[in-house]
Amino acid sequence: MPTDRPLRLGRRVFDDGQPLVMAIVNRTPDSFYDRGATYAEDAALDRIAQAIEEGADIVDIGGVKAGYGPEVDAAEEIRRVASFVARVRGDHPDLVISVDTWRAEVGRVVCGEGVDLLNDAWGGHDPGLVDVAAEFGAAIVCTHTGGLRPRTDPHRMEYDDVVAAALEATLGYAERARAAGVPEASIVIDPAHDFGKNTHHSLELTRRLGEMVATGWPVLVSLSNKDFVGETLGRPTAERLPGTLAATAACALAGARIFRAHQVRETRDVVDMAYAIAGRRLPERAIRGLA
Repeated sequence: MPTDRPLRLGRRVFDDGQPLVMAIVNRTPDSFYDRGATYAEDAALDRIAQAIEEGADIVDIGGVKAGYGPEVDAAEEIRRVASFVARVRGDHPDLVISVDTWRAEVGRVVCGEGVDLLNDAWGGHDPGLVDVAAEFGAAIVCTHTGGLRPRTDPHRMEYDDVVAAALEATLGYAERARAAGVPEASIVIDPAHDFGKNTHHSLELTRRLGEMVATGWPVLVSLSNKDFVGETLGRPTAERLPGTLAATAACALAGARIFRAHQVRETRDVVDMAYAIAGRRLPERAIRGLA
């Protein structure tokens, strides 16, 4: 079952076990899902306003496509995200802002602009990122990627037990973050569906997510329109929403705490409904049969 211990994301503390929806905002021209729809700053700002209106608790800003593509060095990543973070912080003082980066150099700059959470999708590739989080009081996401280098796809990855491997990696990363000075309340673990995994691996992680929740660390899942959904159902990227929401419901019932998503409103409703079914959330109202 999910822990009810406080979760501190920068300046915000969530102490009631509520599920959080993290909206994806890509400052890239070539992202796999939106194909650059929020690369322009005004479009990205509009996306953030829409996500907040639809129920997002966190926005996750990324400046580098996760998969293969043109080289994006640290200077270009900073150019894409740093000043944008500063503008979002000015417009939304209470919003939890996350940046999706594996580079300590980038993390230092964006934390200086007011970032609350560093979402390291590449499993601690840059060991200095935990030191940046500790220095600035930012939270950090600790992922499992099977040892892959950033922006590389899995090829014939093999695990004796993929859940055991994910636990070993994420818990080890969490301990490194704690040793660096990141408070326990600011450490999140993520099995990283698709990253370093084939479809069978991601399905197994979804099915057994409760084992990660049972560690007591808050669990983030990034399921939105992923390849494991598309391959399971035989659907192209644009037709993966129902499968994504099914996986989201399964992870919510298992006790995941943070849900990274492209479609915020649909994810918000599915997560809240699953939490209510599990007895962790009250209905917005319950008057049926009382009048």
